[in-house]
Amino acid sequence: MIRVLVTGGSGFLGSNAVRVLAAHPDVELVVSGDVRPPAASAPDGVIVETCDVTDAATVSAVVERHAIDTIVHLAAIVNPGGLSEEIERRVDVDGTRNVLDAAVAHGVRRIVVSSSGAAYGYHADSPAWLSETDPIRGNEEFSYSRHKRIVEEMLAQYRTEHPELGQVVLRIGTILGPTVSNQITALWEGRRILKIRGSESPFVFIWVDDVVGAIVQGATGSVTGAFNVAGDGRVTVSEIAEAFGTRTLELPPGLLAAALRVGHALHLTVHDANRVGFLQFRPVLDNTRLKDVLGYTPGKTSREAFDAYLAVRHPELAAEASAR
Repeated sequence: MIRVLVTGGSGFLGSNAVRVLAAHPDVELVVSGDVRPPAASAPDGVIVETCDVTDAATVSAVVERHAIDTIVHLAAIVNPGGLSEEIERRVDVDGTRNVLDAAVAHGVRRIVVSSSGAAYGYHADSPAWLSETDPIRGNEEFSYSRHKRIVEEMLAQYRTEHPELGQVVLRIGTILGPTVSNQITALWEGRRILKIRGSESPFVFIWVDDVVGAIVQGATGSVTGAFNVAGDGRVTVSEIAEAFGTRTLELPPGLLAAALRVGHALHLTVHDANRVGFLQFRPVLDNTRLKDVLGYTPGKTSREAFDAYLAVRHPELAAEASAR
């Protein structure tokens, strides 16, 4: 029987993972650890703990007190740019190190870490479909991508130095769900949808229930390794605009960089000129290993995840799309 600590357990993804893990027949105990109180009452049997991953002593104490043998590490900054880079690094990088150190110190046998397709970076020479054997090249100029790269480099070091701690690293695509609202979805809410000249900027989407399914499979199974977490296929900016019934605003990369530089300086947008690559060279994730090795097949394709999001958030548009 498994005793699980979920860091970030009060968050959008964490609370869903806590709920599903608590109902799993192989799980004896779930501890939901977060600096925030749960948004809703925790499921029966779940222990709620204040757990700040930036405080090494607190993390260690929680792991020891509950004899944790499996950690699902989801505490992370999900909307970069809203906080200082120093705070983002303390949570994403230093927080992960604290969790890993606590795991090693107290004999945890397994850890599931939510990474991101951003760890691969946003590069013009990336392959059309990225697999787990492709290099981790998170962009230095984009703090979120850089931090994901640093975390993955740290995980590789711990795999060498502490092979007794099995790792499941989930490189997650763009998550969609009924309540998702972030910097990606904000791109679709204007009168025009931004498109960079010469690029279709394809997205890979994954429905929140499928992310949770991969997390639970990683936490309760025996397989270790890195896995891309995305639905089958991809969705281009043009396809997104068509679904929204919106025209695209097509800009050359140089002009967009200049506009973002001015907008950021005037505090009109969190995106700076260094985000052009983020919009232009999207990491497109091949999920073959997720299905064939981890043994989890997403219930929704990328397009189905997007359509489900549209149906919940913009039902009138979904109805129009079905009628066309």
